[in-house]
Amino acid sequence: MRIRAYAAVEPGHPLRPFEYEVGELGANEVEIDVKHCGICYSDLSMWKNDWGMTQFPFVPGHEVVGTIGAVGSSVKHLKPGQSVGLGWFSRSCMECRQCMQGDHNLCAGAEGTIVGRFGGFAEKVRADKNWVIPLPDSANISTAGPLMCGGATVFTPIVESGIQAGDRAGVIGVGGLGHMALRFLRAWGCEVYAFSTSPEKEDDSLHLGAHRFVNTKQQGAIESLAGSFDLILVTVNADLPWDAYIAALKPRGTLHVVGALGSITASVFPLIVGQKSISASPVASPAVTAQMLEFAALHQIGPIVERFSLSDANDAFTHLEAGDARYRIILDNDIP
Repeated sequence: MRIRAYAAVEPGHPLRPFEYEVGELGANEVEIDVKHCGICYSDLSMWKNDWGMTQFPFVPGHEVVGTIGAVGSSVKHLKPGQSVGLGWFSRSCMECRQCMQGDHNLCAGAEGTIVGRFGGFAEKVRADKNWVIPLPDSANISTAGPLMCGGATVFTPIVESGIQAGDRAGVIGVGGLGHMALRFLRAWGCEVYAFSTSPEKEDDSLHLGAHRFVNTKQQGAIESLAGSFDLILVTVNADLPWDAYIAALKPRGTLHVVGALGSITASVFPLIVGQKSISASPVASPAVTAQMLEFAALHQIGPIVERFSLSDANDAFTHLEAGDARYRIILDNDIP
């Protein structure tokens, strides 16, 4: 069977119609008929080969939602026609300690959906059954794509940091990741603060769930909040006043990074005396992704999106690279 897709033949080159051949569906595989696919900065980085691991021709797309077209002979819990999502990972070994204890996303042999294989800018995509996540019946399939990567990424530290209703949480950056984090934390029952260098995002931040907006360009704005936060979530890729944010944590508080930072320079002594921590996490495990989707459906949480047709993917990349996306981009599959 041949699958139609859009691919780049070299780094940064325009995406063009592309077809590739697939063999028989594996026993543990699921074939998804792609309906919508989100774009995130990881797609952009892979397209440009910024990380030096992209194989060409390159078919982007790892925020996939669609319906199951076929299942392998060993797949029992998923059925054709079922609405599902697929995120950054498409497979893990299912044998290592990490997989066996539920941390499939930490598997050293995990396979990326767009790393060394063809992704979701296509009419169909295949993945291992364990990474194909059913969507709740009440989920909005047309906007669920960004939840499969960005949504799962910001939801993970909320769960794994032990954050409880009534805790105070801050989100640094009101963008593709941060705007979803604000919604999740508000629904979780937290007192939520949005930190941003863009004062024009105050109205959006309050609408998304922040109780307070902090313009970090104002002198002393962060320092005035010393000892305030149980969790501060870093969603940006930028150098920050790390010591000021660490000082803003309560004792035992956590500064958690999900933005792809280059480095962190911080004083150790405030961490020691306050028993504070700096942590980070990748995308979620299948179990946490499923929990996130159920929570999002229950509270009607979704991303703010802009839409393009799959055939206009090059325009979508240009829009994203210019920093104009508000706040996530979804491609609607228009392959006839």
